[in-house]
Amino acid sequence: MRPTGRLHLGHYHGVLKNWIKLQHEYECFFFVADWHALTTHYDEPYDIAQFSFETVIDWLAAGVNPGSATLFLQSRVLEHAELHVLLSMITPVGWLERVPSYKDQQATLNDRDLSTYGFLGYPLLQSADILVYRGGKVPVGADQVAHIEITREIARRFNHIYGREPGFEQNAEAAVKKMGKKNAKLFADLRKRYLEKGDATAHDRARGLIASQQNLSIGDRERLEGYLKGTGRLIFPEPEALLTEQPLVLGTDGGKMSKSVGNAIGLREDPRSIEAKLDRMVTDPARVRRTDPGNPDICPVFSLHKIHSDIETVDEVNKECRTAGIGCMDCKARLARSVNADLAPIREAAQRFENDPDTVYSILQHGAETARLAARATLEDVRAAIGLSRR
Repeated sequence: MRPTGRLHLGHYHGVLKNWIKLQHEYECFFFVADWHALTTHYDEPYDIAQFSFETVIDWLAAGVNPGSATLFLQSRVLEHAELHVLLSMITPVGWLERVPSYKDQQATLNDRDLSTYGFLGYPLLQSADILVYRGGKVPVGADQVAHIEITREIARRFNHIYGREPGFEQNAEAAVKKMGKKNAKLFADLRKRYLEKGDATAHDRARGLIASQQNLSIGDRERLEGYLKGTGRLIFPEPEALLTEQPLVLGTDGGKMSKSVGNAIGLREDPRSIEAKLDRMVTDPARVRRTDPGNPDICPVFSLHKIHSDIETVDEVNKECRTAGIGCMDCKARLARSVNADLAPIREAAQRFENDPDTVYSILQHGAETARLAARATLEDVRAAIGLSRR
């Protein structure tokens, strides 16, 4: 996540709640993308460090657990940058230019000079962010799938160029024998079905068989993955987009909630400030007078009720709005109570971290050390594959 300051309800419902769930299902790496912040704000770096700190406090307060996931700052793991450089040597410029968000952001941020390599190459840095941990799944919304696809293409190209180690076939066949007679025969049958008939089920079963073997080294697993596909050794697995439902959280003006347009409600915002913002929030434009019946289906206030209020309150507001049994101000007051009740635990937890910054920095330091271990292992294999091994 790019550090843009304190987070708001859109971040919480669109990303953080999903992270909180995923941290108990996968080995997760969550990092503050402070280098990425420079791709569009290279001339305004002054707040990045503070914004990074505030972002992590919001993560922790919302329930991201450093005991279940690895939390760190991107710039504290230099392997991201090294892999970015190495990948840049093989990545065609045309691949970067065709990423949809490249031209979209240039048009959106037309007040900024984005004719820099940093901006052109940020999708490649994103690919390095993923591949340096050999990430299998990346939680994204539908608008980010193109970034995962270019990462898959880059991984495929790298494997094609550098995965042809001398004696690959012999090394792969030796790895098959390590699986034992029964599993080796099953693997050979599944591989044949996949290569000759394109049997996707056989491919998935063969991958599961590889994963279940306890006596195989990482190198052997990578060779068998490539052997299964009929290619060379897979230094990088091709990551998959883990599509997540990202509800549209409306801001106080009725548009998508965004800090940049000033319609956001912060996770740590003061309760009175939230009440004041919701008092001014737009409602059903057709409801002019208190006695006019409203239509909750097109009311931004009701959309937040469905996210924050209990079922009983949602049902009551839905019925009373349609019959003019409740006014907009009463409806907003109920919403304010619901939002503040939801955010109270987050505000309380955030206050503890604000009062104990050393704990936050310790979490980030430990996270960076954990991330470096994983990233260094990847870079050792990458350097060896390219021929830059330091051994």
